Amino acid sequence: MAKRDYYEVLGVGRDAPVEEIKKAYRKVAVQNHPDRNPGDTGAEERFKEAAEAYEVLSNPEKRQAYDQFGFAGVEGFGGGGGQGFSSSFRDFEDIFGDFSDIFGSFFGGSSRGRSRGGARGRARGSDLRYDLQVAFKDAAFGTKVEVAYERQASCESCSGTGAGAGGGGRKTCSTCGGAGQVRRSSGFFSVASVCPTCQGEGSIVENPCSACGGAGAVKKRQRLKVTIPAGIAHGQRVTIPGQGDAPRGGGESGDLHVVIHVEPHKHFERDNNDLYCVIPISMTQAALGTEIQVPTLDEKRVKVKVPAGTQTGKVLRLRNEGVPVVNGGSRRGDLYIKIQVVVPHRLSSRARELLREVADLEGENSRPDPIPLKDL
Repeated sequence: MAKRDYYEVLGVGRDAPVEEIKKAYRKVAVQNHPDRNPGDTGAEERFKEAAEAYEVLSNPEKRQAYDQFGFAGVEGFGGGGGQGFSSSFRDFEDIFGDFSDIFGSFFGGSSRGRSRGGARGRARGSDLRYDLQVAFKDAAFGTKVEVAYERQASCESCSGTGAGAGGGGRKTCSTCGGAGQVRRSSGFFSVASVCPTCQGEGSIVENPCSACGGAGAVKKRQRLKVTIPAGIAHGQRVTIPGQGDAPRGGGESGDLHVVIHVEPHKHFERDNNDLYCVIPISMTQAALGTEIQVPTLDEKRVKVKVPAGTQTGKVLRLRNEGVPVVNGGSRRGDLYIKIQVVVPHRLSSRARELLREVADLEGENSRPDPIPLKDL
């Protein structure tokens, strides 16, 4: 399911300083506050969405994790997920802590009350997010996956202009007078909101297209194939330019961010480009030494020499049998094998006799001392 990027929610660039993020959140929060939009569930959702975005982007650690890994990077912070309405109100109260800020936002003298588009219109559509589950092996060696999602696509009937077959330009919106916002009095305050007629653009199409109603974009179900590069890790994203929402009135479409969620493997664990697994051997193999064939992630069998006297927990390394390095050509990580010596639960009478002979030959310590922890 597509979800809007936090920077897109607040309308700021990825290099925006904290003060700019604070101002952007203040503007969106004022416009969509439930007290100003009673009964408007859409405004309520935008208000909570903005609070969630501000909670992450105003925190340096959360922002760094989000920039690197997307939404998956902030799940463990106790924030950045869908938050309750009380959290949204708390963020709103925090950012409007002093009266000069809130008065400046509500009264007409401040330019902060303008909508994001305003009379200037929107030059670029919204980015979209798609969460994709990928098998462990496919993430390691790469694959192609078809995804289906909904986006605002440029209207084919009017080529995104919003004008009908007879053509026609745009005229100033009569509801807002070209301001892109409307004001209403609420007791002592005067509050502004995005104009419902022109959606903040300040103008409307004189002869609207019958297919899109003058918006220049229509909802479309889209399918496309996404190339997952070999070596991609959990939480990383694949960005597909121009496959996000198309803006109203024409312009550049946003991007589609495909966030990768790698499914766990039954036998292997991954650390960067290295792989780890546990291989069992018998106590006789461990004592005498042996050669075993170990399975790799790409379903090969690699010969490994186990030295005589190998103990449980010993780690052996197979070079270049790990995960491919993204855009690294033939470079791969290593495969680390942790040995586990398995003691049989049942023994035949002959096996018991032989083991007793070994015990007599080697001698058994009936009063062993503990092993120093540093030696483990």
